[in-house]
Amino acid sequence: MSVHYQRHGDIGVIQIANPPVNALGHAVRSGLVNALEEGIADTQAEALVVLADGRTFIAGADIREFGKPPQAPLLPDVITQLEACPKPLIAALHGTALGGGLEVALGCHYRVALPGTRVGLPEVKLGLLPGAGGTQRLPRLVGVERALEMITTGRFVDAEEALEAGIIDIISDATTPLEAGLAAAQEVLSNNKMARITGQLPAPAANPQAITAMLERLNQDSPELFSPFRIVEAIEACVNTDSFQAGLRRERELFLACMDSPQRAGLIHLFFAARSPHVVPNIENAAAFTDVALIGEHPLFERLQKAAQRAGINITTAPNATTELCLLVPDTPMDFHVDCPVVALEEIGTRSTSDTALSLITAENSSIVELVNKNGEAMTQQRAALTLKALRLNVVVSQQQSLLNTMHTAIQQAPASERQSALEQASVSIAEQGFCYRESDIDLLAVEALGYPRHLGGPHRQASLLTAKDV
Repeated sequence: MSVHYQRHGDIGVIQIANPPVNALGHAVRSGLVNALEEGIADTQAEALVVLADGRTFIAGADIREFGKPPQAPLLPDVITQLEACPKPLIAALHGTALGGGLEVALGCHYRVALPGTRVGLPEVKLGLLPGAGGTQRLPRLVGVERALEMITTGRFVDAEEALEAGIIDIISDATTPLEAGLAAAQEVLSNNKMARITGQLPAPAANPQAITAMLERLNQDSPELFSPFRIVEAIEACVNTDSFQAGLRRERELFLACMDSPQRAGLIHLFFAARSPHVVPNIENAAAFTDVALIGEHPLFERLQKAAQRAGINITTAPNATTELCLLVPDTPMDFHVDCPVVALEEIGTRSTSDTALSLITAENSSIVELVNKNGEAMTQQRAALTLKALRLNVVVSQQQSLLNTMHTAIQQAPASERQSALEQASVSIAEQGFCYRESDIDLLAVEALGYPRHLGGPHRQASLLTAKDV
């Protein structure tokens, strides 16, 4: 079972167990409703607590359901039932409470969080807005200005800020969500802490200055985007509609409009593209190298050294008998002999003089790198990619020729007004020549390193859509 109910003394506990991140799939939504009904019917339970197993509270929607027809109960209906619970309902948060996870918590009557908890509504990053009451409940707790900023940016808020803003009610010093939830429930039952039904709170004070300022910022920074403007409309509805229910209805209309937007499809395409670009196809049982030499000086090496201890990787500045992988800075002479793979770093757009089998292409001001297998073994590339990922780099693997360099050359040769089209043409050529393992890798690199518009989903996706229209 993804959700189960158990009573601890006079407190009923609704416990979610859907690893790894307790995502709000159909089984969890159904389980929440069933467990809630069980808790309400339990005459010995005076209050109820919602919490989750593992390393986090609910971290959002279940990505396995993206693009599929929704199955009842829908999340807005689940949260409506949670909020209507006749007994005090406490959410015990830890890890992250994001997207629908925070919306579930906002539907509860009291929120306690462990230290280190982070909350947020990041739906805008997928071209959406919170569609289960987030745009109506959050402003009632934090006001219009902060709600606008949080939801249009999708940023995560730490527990201290969430407490100061009124999103959560207390930070517990307990060691587990269960302990925190039970203690908070007893405080509520003893009338030492006040539970609140968020949907029954008054609408926030109108703040036309904040609305105007946000619209000006959006029109200046991202006028082409769809969902941030719909978020503003939803929060305006929170202030201006006659009732909470009317605000929810308007939020749902705007959410469905975002779902129909081509931008949503493009952003979700990139979301999936970013999930495993470091994976070399058909390579199994690969493991990261654990002894790495960083030869030369490079800003990237500082990042790798900081991440090494946490990753369990030994870093040296010169190869030795135990070295398994070397990373070599450009123009550093290889005046040494090693019996391990060597990865030569290259800045995007430069000509390499290295004859190493693996190259690591870096781009200034980008968090993404490309590991190119020019003529080495696929297993070696995979192990090197796993090593870099363990060192907290966003890695895309490719073969034969660099995708980044190919696209960079295309835009350098094109007039500024035609660079987007040049990227799209280059992406088709890259795919046809088999330099990429996945066509989505082209899109990810173009967006993250070369400035291709994110909401379009990438040049290869866009080129494919244009081709499909012409057929």
